[in-house]
Amino acid sequence: MEILWVLIALVMLGFVLLPFLRRRRGGAIGLVSPDHPDAADPANYGFALEEELDIRMPGPDQDLMDVLDVVQRTQDHRAAQQLLAGTETEGERRWQRVQAFAGAASLELSRRPGGVSEAPGGQWLRVWRAEAPKDAGGAAVHAEFLVQQAWRTATPGTDEFRIIMEEARTACGEAALLAPGDPIPYIVELSVARGLGYSQKDFEQIWLKILDRAPAHMGAHLAALHYWCEKWHGSRAEAYSFAEAAAARAPRGSLLSAMPLFAVFEHLPEVTLVASFWQSEVVTKAVHGALHAVHSARPDDPMLAHVRHMLVFFLVRSERWSEAMNQLVHIDGHVGALPWTLSADPAAEFAVYRALAVAGYEANGGSPASLPH
Repeated sequence: MEILWVLIALVMLGFVLLPFLRRRRGGAIGLVSPDHPDAADPANYGFALEEELDIRMPGPDQDLMDVLDVVQRTQDHRAAQQLLAGTETEGERRWQRVQAFAGAASLELSRRPGGVSEAPGGQWLRVWRAEAPKDAGGAAVHAEFLVQQAWRTATPGTDEFRIIMEEARTACGEAALLAPGDPIPYIVELSVARGLGYSQKDFEQIWLKILDRAPAHMGAHLAALHYWCEKWHGSRAEAYSFAEAAAARAPRGSLLSAMPLFAVFEHLPEVTLVASFWQSEVVTKAVHGALHAVHSARPDDPMLAHVRHMLVFFLVRSERWSEAMNQLVHIDGHVGALPWTLSADPAAEFAVYRALAVAGYEANGGSPASLPH
């Protein structure tokens, strides 16, 4: 056990030092001081400073950001209600916006729980539900808010967690009744199913309802994948099978071909000290599938940034520096996606991998002039 802790400490120390990793000609990268003449600076590529990285979203959605700013500044829900009403029901963007509004309300509440002389944070969502109880958008946001509250404030398996999740399950049912063709209430319930430990039969009943409404919904597939993972209610084999089946039936231009990469990520060993793992057949095959998905997807697909972020993680670990840089030029500035959001400081985690990509790229002869934008 002591050896394990030493290895973990060495890995963590390496990550602390990684922002200072810089290029060396001949393919290798090493440590130099930031003011060294050979230092590789991400700013030379037009990349954002670490403190400028937006952790709220995986990619740009200016309409959403503008509305969030208005809602949080005025505590008036109507702009959010109007935005969701004008967002197509079956699309990925609506799901991302529901998550963003719910997350904003949950974060507000955690920062300002309220008291005798102060209203609790996220009050605008409560007013939204009270003033427009038949609004499908508000109902969906409320259901997702409860799910996020359960994961944020309680421990799975406790009574508190179960009570909040049961409330979320009821809210999902109410939201589904208000919008019979909307897959989002059922997508929200996938997280409830994971938290409450639905049987596989009950889970699959929800999944069939989603497939009836939005069979190629990438966000829904990612939510379902968690249930099938080894750490929850499935196994590595079941998770891989689910992801590979989704990739096999992916329509042309769909990002579902990237699902195996997310399955591999969910089953990474806690400590990987063998470099060859990242060049293994399972990783290489999943990376190639994700690259194919990215190349064939619509440029405006809201889930494209999610896949690019995951690719950066794997491409850097695989020392495929040029390919990692090609993904970075598309996503830099936003870091609200896996794998960075699992860190306590997503911007810092992203910046470490970005610094590695730049250093490796330049160590192999790359430069700002040679990087296509």
